[in-house]
Amino acid sequence: MNFSDIVGQESIKEQLQGAISTGRVSHAYILYGEVRSGKEFVAKVFAQSLLCEKPVTKPDGTIEPCGECHSCRQAMTANHPDIIYVPSTIGVEEIRDRIVETVQVKPYQGPYKIYIVEEAEKLTVQAQNVLLKTIEEPPAYVVFMLLTSSTEALLPTILSRCVLLNMRPVRDDEMRTYLIEQLHVPESRAEICIAFARGNIGRAKALAASEDFDKIRTNALSLLKNIHEMDTADIMEALKNIREYGFDINDYLDIMAVWYRDILLFKATHDMNHLIFRDEIQSIQKVAQCSDYEGIEEVIQALEVAKSRLRSKVNYELTMELLLLTIKEN
Repeated sequence: MNFSDIVGQESIKEQLQGAISTGRVSHAYILYGEVRSGKEFVAKVFAQSLLCEKPVTKPDGTIEPCGECHSCRQAMTANHPDIIYVPSTIGVEEIRDRIVETVQVKPYQGPYKIYIVEEAEKLTVQAQNVLLKTIEEPPAYVVFMLLTSSTEALLPTILSRCVLLNMRPVRDDEMRTYLIEQLHVPESRAEICIAFARGNIGRAKALAASEDFDKIRTNALSLLKNIHEMDTADIMEALKNIREYGFDINDYLDIMAVWYRDILLFKATHDMNHLIFRDEIQSIQKVAQCSDYEGIEEVIQALEVAKSRLRSKVNYELTMELLLLTIKEN
């Protein structure tokens, strides 16, 4: 577990490794990016590096944890006494008990005491205010790592006192190399994972390892290829089946989106080489021929609206029914 294992995020790696090599470590960092974008892994590597007993200096001057010392072994198994993981679900009193009241206790064995606050966007305003007082005047040995998918949920006063590190989408070529060379994912499967992940390396890894992904793909494409022959009762039955199978609805909708992206691309170029679902070329060609650009764009927009509504907890059946009827009409 070291910086070289982080896929992409060169700017963040450079900044954190530079802080370690120069000794100019900030008292508080905010790592922000999508869920499964790798925030937790970056925070763990940084924490391990700060506490490593025998850090390794590479020829290019960058610092890596040795991975062998007692401190590294503790960090890699999440058993280091100076790395404290704080769940976002705790309330004001727990923030006081687990952070405010413990920061004055010096590190047990390392030079730093590191608090990793997970899903910081879920902290209440009251809890953030309690935490703010500690972030404003922490002991010199304390380092806070706030992990969040949304900086908008954090108080401006907290944002202004932390170093902001943005987890940017990973380039397709970097993900392709990682999946094929490091995880030994077949190239065809890797291309599908990259298309659905949209720069999110954690999601790409999860899709590559998912035993259910092929089932979701088969079910979604079967529905899309037959929806124009289905009546309302059939559509309602399909909705019931999606829920009963326990599919991740976001994965399901993403498969639909990539399907229509392929249709749009083929309709515009008549080139199958850049399609994700190249093995479905006959079905894609058939839909492209009988659909117009406006209809395809309407479906793609309807998919985004459906995802937004489901995130906002709008009724599942109503949202999906409206979506599938839009698809059927186009």
